[in-house]
Amino acid sequence: MTTEFTSLNLREEVVQAITELGYSEPTPIQAAIIPIMLNGADVIGQAQTGTGKTAAFALPILHNFTPQRHVQSLILAPTRELALQVADSMTEYGKHLDVRVLAVYGGQPYGPQISRLNRGVDIVVGTPGRLLDLIERNALNIKHVRTVVLDEADEMLNMGFIEDVEQILGETPPERQTALFSATLPPRIRSLANRFMRDPQPVTIKRATLTLTSTEQRYYLVHESDKTNALTRLFEIEPIKSALIFARTRAETATLANELVVRGIPAEAIHGDLDQNARERVLGRFRANQLKVLVATDVAARGLDIEDISHVFNYHLPDDAEVYIHRIGRTGRAGKTGIAITLLAPREKRRLREVEALTKQPITKMELPTVEDIHRHRESQVIETMKIWLGRGRYKRELEMVNELIQAGHEPLNIAAAALKIARADEKQRPIAEIGEVKSDRHEKGFPRGGKPDSFGRRDMPAKGGSSRRRGDSSHEEGMIRLKLNKGKLNGIRPNDIVGTIAFHANIPGYTIGKIRIEEKHSFVDIPEDLVEQVLKHNGNYRLGKEKFSLQKAN
Repeated sequence: MTTEFTSLNLREEVVQAITELGYSEPTPIQAAIIPIMLNGADVIGQAQTGTGKTAAFALPILHNFTPQRHVQSLILAPTRELALQVADSMTEYGKHLDVRVLAVYGGQPYGPQISRLNRGVDIVVGTPGRLLDLIERNALNIKHVRTVVLDEADEMLNMGFIEDVEQILGETPPERQTALFSATLPPRIRSLANRFMRDPQPVTIKRATLTLTSTEQRYYLVHESDKTNALTRLFEIEPIKSALIFARTRAETATLANELVVRGIPAEAIHGDLDQNARERVLGRFRANQLKVLVATDVAARGLDIEDISHVFNYHLPDDAEVYIHRIGRTGRAGKTGIAITLLAPREKRRLREVEALTKQPITKMELPTVEDIHRHRESQVIETMKIWLGRGRYKRELEMVNELIQAGHEPLNIAAAALKIARADEKQRPIAEIGEVKSDRHEKGFPRGGKPDSFGRRDMPAKGGSSRRRGDSSHEEGMIRLKLNKGKLNGIRPNDIVGTIAFHANIPGYTIGKIRIEEKHSFVDIPEDLVEQVLKHNGNYRLGKEKFSLQKAN
């Protein structure tokens, strides 16, 4: 029996708003979460993208809304983009309540945000760094909030915001209601829940197996340095109507999209630094088939509403096997079949086995197209195109030109061959990228010597000379170099301090900065390899308050 929104005992103004938006039946996570939150209990919701979790926490918050002087609800999100999406949804659902919603995030001037807070706001949605800044400036008072929501908690952990989140929760009243939503629940998130939540009720929405059974999954074993070349070979052969390529960092999405464009493949990157208008323009071009490829991070892809994606590519396997399922669920929708392709470096093999164990489905190993395969494919495409035009018969002027050549003494077969030669001239502008042979991995059947397995079953590889590197000293991301700071938790340093001062003094975009790890006396930050010298050149300018800090290569 299906549940209606009207049966959830939500206030009339909220039901009216969602009815006007065309919703009648709640999704499974909404049907499970809303009654729990209406009862005032804490809740942990675990569900994949596209399940409707925003409404699951927004509707109970709005149901309990009463105009007051203080901020009533606080929602934490990992990115500006998600904060804006949640704020827009809260405003739509609460349009008959005159609820005042404000999104706050970094990269914008403080003045307008502080001015809005001074005039009065009921619900604040924000990124952890900016929220903490506003709290420390005494511009945001959260000591009276009744509900706190942690949205995409695992992404906030991955982005280095978890210390900020814990500090913010410490500023809220202990009797508040807390709702935590996360696609995955790594140990650090469970620890946070144990510390800051009161007997949280778990709600897990099972993954739909349809997205897996309707998707053909395969992988190609390729050297890390050959992955872009492998992509272009596959784009030669695959019947790609539209593709979504997942990369790990925002810097990587931009680099890969640019490289594809250079190789004649219409592509654009979509990431959290795009404002909503720019994002919609990119998506509009994609839907209109002006773009063939979107390159995105997992965070930026959340909330994308795009149908008919024929192919999903994993440029790298994600660190968490469940994220793989969220990714490939983007294709093979609405009863159609889709194709999910993973470019697998030899060191990622164990991660592949983890994915297969979780999905309970084998991922087929395939061989990349050879140079001969691509030449044959190109020739067959030319022949098929010729057959289509011969069938249409719309080449009157061209036939006149052929007759002129025959009258000039040329053989018809030679004329046809020369015409095909001209038609194929653009192929010379598309050289076939070289791919190195991948030799068998001698450690494939066991862990390398030394080190303890991490949460994904991998071990730290020993450093040159046989000594084992300390965990966290080297970057795990291709193209990134890990730098070490001589400041840590004891100095009160936070991720946004590191990003802000490096981006400002080294004059590099903040989004290019990768993962950040803060320890007691030291911190580590990943910087793109081509920007490292520029960052190190400005040593002596970096400050934490009045104290200077320095950077050096960690390995």
